Amino acid sequence: MSTTEESAEMNVPCVVVTSCDSEFKEEELIKQILSLKTLPEPTKREGTVTWYPWTINNKYYTADVSLCVVPSTFQMSSEIAQSMQAFIAYFDSTVKDGLDKLHPWISVVGDLAPEVLILVCDQVCEKGVTRQEAQQWCLAHSFELVELNPQELPDEDDDFPESTGVKRIVQALNANVWSSVEMKDGHSQGFGLMSSLVVSRHTNPRSCQDPPSSSSPAESALVNEGTNHTESSSNADRQEDTIVDAMTDLDIQELANLTTRDADVDNFERLFTKLKEMKDKASSMPHEQRKVHAEKVAKAFWMAIGGDEDEIDGLSSGEES
Repeated sequence: MSTTEESAEMNVPCVVVTSCDSEFKEEELIKQILSLKTLPEPTKREGTVTWYPWTINNKYYTADVSLCVVPSTFQMSSEIAQSMQAFIAYFDSTVKDGLDKLHPWISVVGDLAPEVLILVCDQVCEKGVTRQEAQQWCLAHSFELVELNPQELPDEDDDFPESTGVKRIVQALNANVWSSVEMKDGHSQGFGLMSSLVVSRHTNPRSCQDPPSSSSPAESALVNEGTNHTESSSNADRQEDTIVDAMTDLDIQELANLTTRDADVDNFERLFTKLKEMKDKASSMPHEQRKVHAEKVAKAFWMAIGGDEDEIDGLSSGEES
């Protein structure tokens, strides 16, 4: 492989896929994500770690990513850590300690902070890991729970039912802002802030370096905080705030565009889907922060659709109605 090819390969963002269930292989989940019966030829193999190519191609953009099989934290490397932008973990929900086997990954994922975190199982189990236990774990670690074969399906009478199973996984991956994104012609307006968001997320990645020989393999993927821990944490917090603001601006811009377009079924469905996505994001915030966020979104949306700033001047989350 040439130096140019190696450089291009390292620039491709990856989705780390791991399974904590010995009876369920990572490749099975990748086949479902790709909707293929046979896996494509891997772009790279290193021991038990395998990279499979995937081009995300939707209405708005294309993005080349790798679906990377990493059986355990011991196979993590600085290369994987630097390119990981999503993490999907499968666990065995039929046993009580199914979630405990994910413990080694918590510190790795916490330090690398990929944008998409998905916890997958076949279905929650009352005799193993219950729905409440799985959801509490996800809430504590900022994951989304996805059951491949949920017992409780969305209400058929719901006009806009939630996606479930592998469809939801693919949907979440399509909604991410990948560093390799290429916008399609005619759809740049609704995602006018996409480029700046990509820059804010990916041009200053956390530096990862090979640890000394005394370090464990898992630690080779972690951020070297050094003696400037406090300053680095402060900078990370500011960068996270910038990212959150950019994501909110992106949502508002898309919502405004949907609101001002011609009324049709597809646009109507997308509008309600976007409203639900924004509501779900806000629901994870503390109460006071949620109020401030709602105020900010309302004001920004009003301006985005051409409203007069004078009409909303003086409004604040502390005012009485």
